[in-house]
Amino acid sequence: MAKFRKEGGKRLPAISTASLPDIIFMLLFFFMTTTTMKENTMMVDVKLPEATELTKLEKKSLAKYVYIGVPKRELQKQNGTEARVQLDDAFAKKPADVGVYIAKKRDAMPENDQPLMIVSLKVDKDTKMGVVTDVKQELRKAYARKIYYTANERANSY
Repeated sequence: MAKFRKEGGKRLPAISTASLPDIIFMLLFFFMTTTTMKENTMMVDVKLPEATELTKLEKKSLAKYVYIGVPKRELQKQNGTEARVQLDDAFAKKPADVGVYIAKKRDAMPENDQPLMIVSLKVDKDTKMGVVTDVKQELRKAYARKIYYTANERANSY
């Protein structure tokens, strides 16, 4: 009969780390390609209205966003509780600032895209129309004729 014995002197071979840089670079490229950068810090609360007839923006690079809503709770002490207009990461001080903002954004675009620029209004559903009308008047003065209202899709109730 054969005799089995343990050999306690053998060690496991070391784990090869030769493929470790390849794995790290694969993960790095994966996260670089799938991550999107946040464009603006939201300073207003925007609960979008619901709609049934929606059109998707085809080229988002042509869209410039204007946010209208009540300032977030932590900003209400400084800015009040009335609806405010947010342009990029700052509040508009007066309605005329919207026209200046749109003109700057249009000038920063390539010349062939300038006539195609779209202004997308993200307006809180409880905002009074007076603020929206003032913004639209300033957009009209700035020759921003393509205005989209952003909304959430309403679930059909058939």
